[in-house]
Amino acid sequence: MSVTVRVPAKVNVQLAVGAARPDGYHDLANVFLAVGLYDEVTVTAADGLRVTCAGPDAEQVPLDRTNLAARAALLLAERYGRDADVHLHIAKDIPVAGGMAGGSADGAGALLACDALWGTGASREELLDICAELGSDVPFSLVGGAALGTGRGERLTELEVGGAFHWVFAMASRGLSTPAVFREFDRLGEGREIPEPVASRELLDALAKGDADALAATVSNDLQPAALSLFPELADTLAAGRAAGAPVSLVSGSGPTTAFLARDAEAAEEIAGALRASGTCRMVRTAAGPVPGATIV
Repeated sequence: MSVTVRVPAKVNVQLAVGAARPDGYHDLANVFLAVGLYDEVTVTAADGLRVTCAGPDAEQVPLDRTNLAARAALLLAERYGRDADVHLHIAKDIPVAGGMAGGSADGAGALLACDALWGTGASREELLDICAELGSDVPFSLVGGAALGTGRGERLTELEVGGAFHWVFAMASRGLSTPAVFREFDRLGEGREIPEPVASRELLDALAKGDADALAATVSNDLQPAALSLFPELADTLAAGRAAGAPVSLVSGSGPTTAFLARDAEAAEEIAGALRASGTCRMVRTAAGPVPGATIV
């Protein structure tokens, strides 16, 4: 028997970052939107724990116990007093090391799939607790839709969204380390007061109304200057998307994927075509959101 879970990527329509905490994390006001790019995680009973992966950039995915899917299986097994004897296969379509929570998605997908395979009967609260232990973005991968993440991003408040938002994503020629981007954020902020992160009321209203123009006027990412400092060429991609008619462009999360909001699906395809022709990125994808979180298929 096997169980397959489909789990989406995310874009941060707002990422407000506070000063570094004593534990090394940062308080965040992180407005997540799940978008229709998916990984699928299939779990099958096996003699031991094994991870395999296929798809774009699969060679960059660790196949040992550092993989979040493997860690999810181990944590759930430990909590329920059993062995994590499963083969985890990840069918990858979310960009790797792209700031779109692909690894977090795999962790949430493996957790839900193992829960179903083993019949543990874990409550949603228990699953979210394990997700938070795995990483700051993992709870949202389970929940999907749209949500405000506070704390280090793991405490979620689900948000109302009044319609679909269409996006174009440009994948860069190399990855960026999330810890390195946060370190650069701290370096750039030395000597100045970092305000407490709060969600933008105007942005939340734009999401609730489904108003793409209003959302374009309010999206923000406090990590973008740090990502551009470490990867200056991303500025060329951002400019190419704006020149193609995107009302707003931003680095997605810690990068290096760049995201472009479009007014509708047709406009998204036009922007995508221009970005492909620009020579400033490795690959371009379109997707709409919000979409549901981890789902058994």
